[in-house]
Amino acid sequence: MQPASPLPKKPHTRRRFLATGGVAATSVAWTAASYGRIFGANERLGVAVIGAGGMGGGHIRALKKLTEPNNLNPVGVVDVWKTRAESGAEVLGGRALTDHRAVLDLSEVDYVTVAVPEHSHAQITLDALDAGKAVYCEKPLTHTIEQGLKVLERQRSTGIAVQVGVQSMSDDSYSRAAKAIDEGVIGQVVQAQIEYVRRYGEQGPWRRPDLSDDEPQPADLDWDTWLGTAPAIDWNPHHYFEWRNYAAYSGGICTDLFIHRITRILKACKLGAPRRVVGMGGIWQWPDGRDLPDNFEMICEYPRGMTVYVLGTMSNRVGIDHLIRGYRGTLYFTRSGWVAKDKDDRVLATHEKAGGEDIELHHGNLQRHLREGEPLNCPVELGLAGVLSVCMANESWRSGRMMAWDRDARRMVPADSMNTSHEPETVDDELALS
Repeated sequence: MQPASPLPKKPHTRRRFLATGGVAATSVAWTAASYGRIFGANERLGVAVIGAGGMGGGHIRALKKLTEPNNLNPVGVVDVWKTRAESGAEVLGGRALTDHRAVLDLSEVDYVTVAVPEHSHAQITLDALDAGKAVYCEKPLTHTIEQGLKVLERQRSTGIAVQVGVQSMSDDSYSRAAKAIDEGVIGQVVQAQIEYVRRYGEQGPWRRPDLSDDEPQPADLDWDTWLGTAPAIDWNPHHYFEWRNYAAYSGGICTDLFIHRITRILKACKLGAPRRVVGMGGIWQWPDGRDLPDNFEMICEYPRGMTVYVLGTMSNRVGIDHLIRGYRGTLYFTRSGWVAKDKDDRVLATHEKAGGEDIELHHGNLQRHLREGEPLNCPVELGLAGVLSVCMANESWRSGRMMAWDRDARRMVPADSMNTSHEPETVDDELALS
């Protein structure tokens, strides 16, 4: 376990960002805006992409498509594999660079997209904030809780925007569900469930069937820089191309997949730090050298008095309903939005969604935030709340113990080391994120 370094404690006063209005004391105002530079409505934004692999390629294509209609200036693409950087720059435009610090030094860059393996998210994001650049950081926000707290602290001290790449937050179903719950449509919320299930072939999750053990290191790939803060090892093609299978670089199912799902519930129910978390699963089907589970599930308990269950099997794609249970009724998420029904199946409310899980919409939201102050759909607080839940679940699996969040120390600890309440709590400390 890597305990988080405590942040300085602040007085237990009501949260400053509750001033956005109408938010209960046990919730987080996810719509709080950053207080960085506001650009002119028609001002051109300089953008750069850091990381040109699979997800980075998606950002490159999206930003290329948005360049003209959204008045963007593509400044460059960075990747530690020079060939990838050059290929990305050919599509997006601008320079091809191999050191992210070089692009942060360019005055024409207004925001950067961070689309590298999880273990490098924090350092690049911190470097960008220190350089005065806004950030679109792919999910999860960070690899560890400690890193996430550092990013939160830096973002708040600089006021520079950080949009976390949980693209489903650009679907308004979840903010509208939060409004309906606030209005009492389904009564007191007690439980939610959601899943991310897949069925992989014989190679298993995140493996490349054509990848051999002796695949040579590309001559123009900086392996040491790619490793970053991870343990120093010799070139390993499986670690580079299949990094989601290894805890040094990823949290696997939890951080790559569950983060998409639990963030939806966090936003809809206005949740922050969990009170207790348990994670269960194993390397049951593909014991091929990976050190993260191929089948997993987690349960999170929150101080307001509710639990969230997340299912994730990579061996079977049969899912479960995505829903939130209240005393008066149940809110079911659908492909087109959501419907709330009472115990007799009578419809209480419906919502037809606007927006969607879309990378272009998510970039557009950040761009309008920078130009017009539009609230971010996935700000750093919401991104960190997701990191807390999935990292605690992974630590529970690794240690075989239920984990708890120690609000005073700002760290996860074994649940049996705390005297945890079994009743709903009201938390006024904003850094408790609950």
